[in-house]
Amino acid sequence: MVQKILIVGEQDFSVIPQETLKTFALGSCLGIILLDPVVRAVGMLHAALPDSNLNPAKAAQKPGYFVDTGICYLLKLMSQEGCPPDGAGMLAKMAGGAAVLGQADLFNVGQRNIESARALLSRKGIKIISEDVGKHLSRTMAVNVGSAKVVLSSPGCDNWMI
Repeated sequence: MVQKILIVGEQDFSVIPQETLKTFALGSCLGIILLDPVVRAVGMLHAALPDSNLNPAKAAQKPGYFVDTGICYLLKLMSQEGCPPDGAGMLAKMAGGAAVLGQADLFNVGQRNIESARALLSRKGIKIISEDVGKHLSRTMAVNVGSAKVVLSSPGCDNWMI
């Protein structure tokens, strides 16, 4: 089985059933998985910030760093394999968006990432079918392309699925 590892600000997709997409250290960052049940494609994004207006130059250079440009860029990439560029009929799963600093998190980045993703996915008609977001824990997320099963892990916890 082949694993594609994504770091913060990256996005990728696959149509190869034996592949797994994986990302680590989803603290306040948000991991977003897009599923196309027709093409049987799976995409993953590891976004750090909610809104590309915070740094348009960085968004142009690395769209996956932001939830808004990252989702749109991932849809564009997946459309090269026949997925609808507007996301019609696609499904989503999400993990991350933690309040890693607890009450000291004045900027509330994790919650803002979650809200940004929910709003954009809703506008595009992409249904979120499962999520494990918020709380105070860092997560690792892996998705098997063939089964679309998502496994999460966190230090000191047993693995769980969403």
